[in-house]
Amino acid sequence: MLFNKPYGVLTQFTSPDGQPTLANYIRVPGVYAAGRLDADSEGLVVLTDNGAMQARISHPRHKLTKTYWAQVDGVPDEEALARLRHGLDLGDFRTRPCQARLIPEPEMLWSRQPPIRFRKAIPTAWLEIAIAEGKNRQVRRMTAKIGHPTLRLIRWAVGEWNLAGLPPGEWRVLADEEDRSGFFPHPSR
Repeated sequence: MLFNKPYGVLTQFTSPDGQPTLANYIRVPGVYAAGRLDADSEGLVVLTDNGAMQARISHPRHKLTKTYWAQVDGVPDEEALARLRHGLDLGDFRTRPCQARLIPEPEMLWSRQPPIRFRKAIPTAWLEIAIAEGKNRQVRRMTAKIGHPTLRLIRWAVGEWNLAGLPPGEWRVLADEEDRSGFFPHPSR
C-alpha cells in the first residue's frame, strides 16, 4: 500500500498520548510501515503485510533510493549543493553521496496545516534530495549542516513508487503490474 502521510501523523498504529497515527487513516489489518517518517514530515509511506518486502524497503543495505522535497530557508548555491551531493559529516555519521538539486516549487503541492512560517525578508527554496540511506532526521540534518534549515519536508518517492495522484491522508493498494515481488533485487544478489 502507498499512503500519503499528513503532517503531524505518527508512522505507527498506536500512540500513548493520543497523537494521530496511521490507524486514523488505514483500517486494513496486518499491514505495517516499511520504514518511518517523522511526525513533522509528510509524504509517502509504504505499508506491507510481507516481512521480507518490509525489510528490503526499509533496511539501508538494500540501498533503495528515497526522494524528498525539502523547502529550506534561503537559496543554496552550487557549493552548498555540491557538499550535499558528496556526503557530509554529521558528527555521529557521514552521509553517503546523494543526488541534490534545486527545483521549482512542486506543482502538485498541497497546503499544510499548520502552514510553515512566512518571513518576507528571507527567501525559501525547494530542493530535491535522493538518498539511499535513512538515518534519524537525516535530510533535515543535512540541510541544516549546509546552512539552510528545512522548513517543510515531503518524501515524494520510495524507489519507483511516488505520490502522483495521491492526496494527503489517502492510500491505495499497489496493482499487480506495479510489481510487488520483482521491484527489489533479491537480498542474496
